[in-house]
Amino acid sequence: MDASNYRRVPLGVVSPRDADDIAATLALCRDHGVPVVPRGGGTSIAGQATGTGIVLDLTRHMNRILDLDPATRTARVQPGTVLDRLQEAAAPHGLRFGPDPSTHSRCTLGGMIGNNSCGTHSVAWGTTADNVGTLTVIDPTGRTARLGRDGAGAPDGLLDLVAGELALLRTGYPDLPRRISGYALDALLPERGTDVARAYCGTEGTWGILTEAEVHLVRTPPARALAVLAYPDESDAADAAAGLLTHRPLTVEGMAADLVPDHTTLPRGGAWLFVETGGTTPAEARAHADTIIRAADVTDSLVVTDPAAQRALWRLREDASGTATRIPATTGPAGEAWPGWEDCAVPPARLGAYLRDFRALLTDHHLRGTPYGHFGDGCIHVRIDFDLITTPGIAHFRRFSQDVAHLVVSHGGSLSGEHGDGQARAELLPAMYGPDLVHLFERAKDLWDPHNLLNPGILVRPHRLDENLRFAPLPHHPVDVTFGYPADDGDFTAAVRRCVGVAKCRTTTPPGQDVMCPSYRATGDDTHSTRGRARLLHEMLAGEIITDGWRSTEVRDALDLCLSCKGCRSDCPVGVDMATYKAEFLHHHYAGRRRPRTHYTLGRLPLWLAAVTRTRTTRIVNALASLPPAAALAKRLAGIAPDRTIPRLAPQTFSQWWTKRFRDRARAHERRRRTTPRPGPGLPSSHGLFPGSAGPTVLLWPDTFTEHLTPSVGRAAVHVLEAAGLTVLLPPHTPQRHGPIGDGTTRGPLHPRHLLPHPTRRTCCGLTYISTGQLDHARTVLRHTLDLIEPYLAIDGLPVVVLEPSCAATLRTDLPELLPDDPRAHRLATAVVTFAEALERHAPHWTPPRLDRPVAGQTHCHQHAVLGDHAEQRLRAAAGLTGTLSGGCCGLAGNFGFEKGHEDVSRACAEEQLLPAVRAAAPDAVILTDGYSCRTQLAHLGDRTGRHLAEVLAEALRTRPQDTGSDTP
Repeated sequence: MDASNYRRVPLGVVSPRDADDIAATLALCRDHGVPVVPRGGGTSIAGQATGTGIVLDLTRHMNRILDLDPATRTARVQPGTVLDRLQEAAAPHGLRFGPDPSTHSRCTLGGMIGNNSCGTHSVAWGTTADNVGTLTVIDPTGRTARLGRDGAGAPDGLLDLVAGELALLRTGYPDLPRRISGYALDALLPERGTDVARAYCGTEGTWGILTEAEVHLVRTPPARALAVLAYPDESDAADAAAGLLTHRPLTVEGMAADLVPDHTTLPRGGAWLFVETGGTTPAEARAHADTIIRAADVTDSLVVTDPAAQRALWRLREDASGTATRIPATTGPAGEAWPGWEDCAVPPARLGAYLRDFRALLTDHHLRGTPYGHFGDGCIHVRIDFDLITTPGIAHFRRFSQDVAHLVVSHGGSLSGEHGDGQARAELLPAMYGPDLVHLFERAKDLWDPHNLLNPGILVRPHRLDENLRFAPLPHHPVDVTFGYPADDGDFTAAVRRCVGVAKCRTTTPPGQDVMCPSYRATGDDTHSTRGRARLLHEMLAGEIITDGWRSTEVRDALDLCLSCKGCRSDCPVGVDMATYKAEFLHHHYAGRRRPRTHYTLGRLPLWLAAVTRTRTTRIVNALASLPPAAALAKRLAGIAPDRTIPRLAPQTFSQWWTKRFRDRARAHERRRRTTPRPGPGLPSSHGLFPGSAGPTVLLWPDTFTEHLTPSVGRAAVHVLEAAGLTVLLPPHTPQRHGPIGDGTTRGPLHPRHLLPHPTRRTCCGLTYISTGQLDHARTVLRHTLDLIEPYLAIDGLPVVVLEPSCAATLRTDLPELLPDDPRAHRLATAVVTFAEALERHAPHWTPPRLDRPVAGQTHCHQHAVLGDHAEQRLRAAAGLTGTLSGGCCGLAGNFGFEKGHEDVSRACAEEQLLPAVRAAAPDAVILTDGYSCRTQLAHLGDRTGRHLAEVLAEALRTRPQDTGSDTP
């Protein structure tokens, strides 16, 4: 599969290392009559990167920039070169490659040439065909040719074919900037330089295999400004777009409110144009943007000059190809939307009229979709809620495609304005070009490829647009699963269908604040990308290639390197949640079978740690772990990597510290109670236990890591929360018979057992059970937890403060999805707050101590993906902690980094962002790592110690003169 609606099973995949490998593959396939399909990033929308023969994956090895010459503003690249790598190499010289599709972080130059891609800046710098020089290709006959102007590299007979059809070529093509459909044989006209390289662009791998490309680079403006223009709807925005072109902007992009769930940061309106301007200085770029705003008839506007804010806005536009696949319930039932009529183009002046007619056609067909795209070039993208599963739905899809093709042609447009025809539109080309020109395309194809070896069924003599649909083999009945999948109506098949191949998970550079997908960046293997795993799950459900279902070893091996970082849950534009899918798969895969050793050891860590505490053998365990022979034997038996250090257990658990502290306070409270009157009605009977903390009550969650491994984090959190005026409680160890403590309605005598945790029956989020797919155990643990905490859930507004981000994320998301029918699960998930959120929401007037120091470290991947870190950022700023934490994943990821066989990937993930950020930190910088895994990874691989934000603030409170708290952490 690619990013289209189509699926074709290849015989095999070849990853050539050089042109000789390509030639050898072509020769072998020619001898055996096996088709060949070249493939780059696999983000094609129309199905042209799929095939039934041999797929050439040009991204694994042929991905180098061979030369970059700033003087001539040219570069030579191999076809698998990712566009962003070229942009990074050209940027120091003030240069760039002009075309830039929204998939720029993973699309390849070869794929862009094959599709004649464009992107957001095409109004300024044109299409890929406008920016190529010479191309080196190997055609199916084995001939190596260097394509260029004056007929260079043309196969025998091609120029004679053109000479015999001059009139047809001069009159048969519509005149518009985004005419991508069909073969660009008009580039071979004498008056256009008989440019064979330009004609090759957009041939979608049907003429020859590209091995090297010389491309032109353009000067990039030193400064840019982004004008965001608001309009009532996208048709009004489209009407205005063409009029802005006279001001020579760099972009004129359009999108509607349907694609921006939270558009509070945008100017008031129902649709927007993103108009980028350039200049030699920021002031000049801003002035250019202001001129455009004055010339535009807008309801509201905004000019953004900050580069970071510009990137955030552009991300909205770039993610639209994914977010458009999920239709919100605001316009009817929520649903899935698909490509299939993805990127037609009309003359820019006719775009508004076309969009009105297109909307009317959607209504006539009872379909929904939200247009967006390159309004300045008249090119529209849209995902539509086709039914591509049932026979009537597929027939409807075909009828609509035929109707909309005639609509586009009636407006003088092109069926494809950027992504190529592929299988989705090639069948409809006669409606645009007529039979004579389409027949000419076939004759040209036969001259290049006389044996129809390259990508057959694409562009000429095409497959039907309604065959080879990727949904056909999927089961049409519900799959029995354990998680609730609320976003997909409980349908695991629908969850897997979420992956439409946008391939943002294949981004190869450090992702800034993003996380997805660390294992792909570590391995470079598509199998270990979020998309690759989703495709394997798709095949598992289809049952044609992977025939052993949940027992599949192929799926198991692909998921083995998934760190369950949850990054895809937030970073994937369509919200694929591979961590949940992995847990689901492991649950079924090992049902009734022996599991890996680490599932019994690390996966049941809370059980073993509680047993150590209960038997009071902490010192013995620590002593044995410090002896190399004993530690080596333990790691071997437990399945732990030999080079990992077994963490030391805390001599005193967090609950033991809390119990001693509580008893001391309880005794003091009892003495006061005997000598003072009882509190009046409505006052909490337990407040006397917490002198100086008469503020709101919070429930502090003693997670397994804080409880047994780093109780200093819990002690620090208690100190800070109480310093902020909050009353801190811990969950009980037995169900309450007298009502919850601390709500003012307690009946019966106060007894310490109501609040004291029990070492063997504690609350637990079930994280380690979930990550190893032991979902039955997880649900048992979670139900017990809900039984214990149920009285507190009845208290409106009582927050549950969770210090460990992974545990907080589990309670927020996994808990209600594992127990969807238990209302207590949803109440607890809603009550969960992070340490910073608790302070911000429930102690808003508290001022943290000032540290005035820089920070370095990493935002926990689960914090990024599920919880968000805005409250943490504000708390750090209030404390004078300056700087930004890195993104990515530390690579330890709970049990993952401890498991034997994961060492290299774990280290590679840490070396991507965490370790470089810490090494580059100033000597006085505070190293912040709120997650236990992050701190452990840093301790194992780095030379500095990470701390939780609570520890940093608690230390500062101890040294602040005005702090008089008596209980220090």
